[in-house]
Amino acid sequence: MEIGHVKPKKIITEMQESYLDYAMSVIVSRALPDVRDGLKPVHRRILYAMHRLGLKSGGKFRKCATVVGETIGKYHPHGDLAIYDALVRMAQNFSVRYLLVTPQGNFGSIDGDRQAAMRYTECKMAPLAEEILRDIEKNTVDFADNYDASRQEPKIMPSRVPQLLLNGSTGIAVGMATNIPPHNLGEIVSALILLLSKPGSSIQDLVKFIKGPDFPTGGIIYNAKNIHEIYASGHGKIVMRAKTNIEKTKIIISEIPYQTNKANLVAKIADLVKNKRIQDIKNIRDESDRDGIRVVIELKKDSYPQKVLNQLFKLTDLQKSFHFNMLALIDGIQPRVLSLKEILQEFLSHRNKVVVRRTEFELKIAQDRLHILQGLSKALDHINEVIKLIKQSADKNKAKTGLMKKFNLSDKQADAILEMRLQTLAGLERKKIKQELEEKKKLVIKLKAILSDPKKQKQIIKQELLDLKNKYGDERRTKVFKGQVGEFRQEDLVAKEDTIITITQGGYIKRVNPKIYRVQRRGGKGITGISTRSGDIVTHFFLTNTHSNLLFFTNQGRVFQTKAYEIPEASRTARGQAIFNFLELSSEEKVTAVLPVDENAKGFIVMNTKNGIIKRVKLKDFENVRKSGLIAIKIKSGDALEFVKISSGNESIILTTANGLAIHFNEVDVRVMGRTAAGVCGIKLNKDDHVVSMGVVNNENLNLLVISEHGYGKQTPLKAYKIQKRGGKGLKTAQITNKTGLLIHSFVLNKEASDLIAISENGQVIRTKIKTISQMGRATQGVRVMKLGEEDKVASVTYV
Repeated sequence: MEIGHVKPKKIITEMQESYLDYAMSVIVSRALPDVRDGLKPVHRRILYAMHRLGLKSGGKFRKCATVVGETIGKYHPHGDLAIYDALVRMAQNFSVRYLLVTPQGNFGSIDGDRQAAMRYTECKMAPLAEEILRDIEKNTVDFADNYDASRQEPKIMPSRVPQLLLNGSTGIAVGMATNIPPHNLGEIVSALILLLSKPGSSIQDLVKFIKGPDFPTGGIIYNAKNIHEIYASGHGKIVMRAKTNIEKTKIIISEIPYQTNKANLVAKIADLVKNKRIQDIKNIRDESDRDGIRVVIELKKDSYPQKVLNQLFKLTDLQKSFHFNMLALIDGIQPRVLSLKEILQEFLSHRNKVVVRRTEFELKIAQDRLHILQGLSKALDHINEVIKLIKQSADKNKAKTGLMKKFNLSDKQADAILEMRLQTLAGLERKKIKQELEEKKKLVIKLKAILSDPKKQKQIIKQELLDLKNKYGDERRTKVFKGQVGEFRQEDLVAKEDTIITITQGGYIKRVNPKIYRVQRRGGKGITGISTRSGDIVTHFFLTNTHSNLLFFTNQGRVFQTKAYEIPEASRTARGQAIFNFLELSSEEKVTAVLPVDENAKGFIVMNTKNGIIKRVKLKDFENVRKSGLIAIKIKSGDALEFVKISSGNESIILTTANGLAIHFNEVDVRVMGRTAAGVCGIKLNKDDHVVSMGVVNNENLNLLVISEHGYGKQTPLKAYKIQKRGGKGLKTAQITNKTGLLIHSFVLNKEASDLIAISENGQVIRTKIKTISQMGRATQGVRVMKLGEEDKVASVTYV
């Protein structure tokens, strides 16, 4: 049923059809670039309007308002600000890799400053834009009616420039989006030439030339190792980083990632400092000028620049990702995600059509002119007869008819003869016509040869690309690294430095900077190193690196793992935090040994119990220690795991006991076992004795340093300890008296060992030079290393 002239339609159908029309309009006419010329409609119309206005690169500037008005009035009836923004972007050297518009005036800045109003700014086409429009008057592309059918506009540009890859494109349509980064002209041309000569070239072949995006703001690209996968699929992610340089206590930023607002970046850094998320920055200065970007970040005196830089990479846009989605229109109507090769092939196909159409146009012009010249030449050869015929003719029409009939001329040739000036009869002018005739004959032959030979067409395309490269090519701005940089690991944000870990018998742990313990003379009292509760003493005190893995071994033979930097840093006198906050220990379980393991460590873990049981396990068996822990050794009743070291597999072991005995045997005497094995006997102990230390010896020219509980110590050459079989009672290593007290620890000193740090049960710490500790024989008491109070004893020692 019809009501008047209105035909009823379901609202669902109407909505579907209307939305589809809207979506296609946005996709085709606004948001997406054409793969052939790389332009969206608005950019194409702006450039064509400038072309029609005569705003050539070598000409004068005109107000941007003129260009915007011309574009709106004749080709693109949309908002003037949207058109002006599109025009401005083509003139910003931080937005596009190669300028298409030459600006004059305020066109905005990388700090996000807006451009001046269009009535103040001026522009003209950049030289490269002329290459996009070159030959447009030679019927190289199709034209269509503009929006009101008052004039024609090009559907596509003949573009010699691979614009889609050159300057990239970003756009959001309905249900789809495109994000194509800019590239280097020279690299694209090289890839295009390869594809011309070898159409079967793969993505791997092409990426040998196209290393990756080349952003106008420079910077550094990572994850480019997989760039061929991104170019093959048309989508993927690369990581961009700012170009930075560390100068003592300064970080200098000289290039920033693409599409990063510099002012916002500086403000973000300042905000992080204000909120104390980054604590080592003292001052920020933006010293950028016309010559480039320079942001100076001044750091505090004791800061670690690389740590701060890593924090900035993680928390700011100094590092950001660019997500490829190489979506473009095929033939102006079909949106499709394209690979790098497909984009290059589509451009070459377009250029081939342009070259063919241009050649056909030039051939027609040449043939028309040749036709005229042939008529003029014939007339000059019979000039007296021509003049006589014209003089005898009653009017122009009869003269024309007579010429056509007598000399077998065409209508156009006859008109040309009648319009010929008398000066043409001069000998020199006649010679010029003859020369031009011959030139046009050769040109026609040449143009026909081009049209009939695809190889010659390819050669023309190749030469035009090379000319483009020679004229506009420049050096790559963005550096490309194949290494992977993705999410930051926590250790990237922590300075890699020495640190001292302390653990108390009561289960408190902390780490401190070893620099806080100044060197003192041997025999001094030291300084307060930790505030402990009554009855609590330091049981572990060792030097490691903040990036090391810490393996915590317990008295029950279990092992846990954490990173050194995960232990909270505390002051010299602080007690620290409960170790139960980091490890899932049972109520009766205590940490008895801690093993720092560097990332590149290899070999074996050697374990020893209080009762002298020893065991050797492959280090790789402890690579993945779960949060709830793993079994490291099977412990018998009444025994406890006390000591753990790393060995290479070809070293020797020395065990020291509280009563001053030591046994030295080869590591290979202890066979490699599984994690759950119980181990074998390392030293036979008397009833009142127990093992206080285990050392791994890799050089017998080193010394063994022993420390007693009353603060006495000495060094003894390892050569004094002969190699024995494991399981024996060992040799005397110190004279134990009431003055010295029992041994509490021993070290196999390496050549780099400089200072000894000792901590007492009451929390006193002394740091003294190892060379001041005397070298003595095995059966001696040693010298005083640390002066202790009457009720105090040495709790733990380490060296640096």
